[in-house]
Amino acid sequence: MRLEKCWFCSSTIYPGHGIQFVRNDAKIFRFCRSKCHKNFKMKRNPRKVKWTKAYRRLHGKDMTQDSTFEFERKRNRPERYDRNLTEETLRAIKKIDKVRAERESRHIARRMQGKKAQELREAKKELDQSISLVKAPLALKEDPSLTLPKIKLNVEPSQAEQNQSMEE
Repeated sequence: MRLEKCWFCSSTIYPGHGIQFVRNDAKIFRFCRSKCHKNFKMKRNPRKVKWTKAYRRLHGKDMTQDSTFEFERKRNRPERYDRNLTEETLRAIKKIDKVRAERESRHIARRMQGKKAQELREAKKELDQSISLVKAPLALKEDPSLTLPKIKLNVEPSQAEQNQSMEE
């Protein structure tokens, strides 16, 4: 059973699924679903469509450079069946999957590193801007402890302002 890759989104195509387009020069384009086939017919670039794997890899959202991907590569030369080799390969697949999962989780953690601080800043800004939705404006005037403290900045007057005050 051969599992092919979709030409547009790079997802797996199982036997009996999807559609193929064969060009005049015998180049075969396989698509996993009608969405991919339609986008191909519209001449869309997979690198610019956000839901494709090509876009995710290009924009650093998925891991691209990893030695564990070498094992998945399509090889054109068939290997002779060897029971011991098959047994070792099946044992190695489990280890490889574990290593890949760890590296993937590290990649995601590295990407999300500054996200928490950014979310806190955005939440604080949102609360500053729309505190009146949470608490009535009259209640805020009565009890100032409900509002966030205002930060006072020491602003030095510019030279033009100083000249005006001296002239007066």
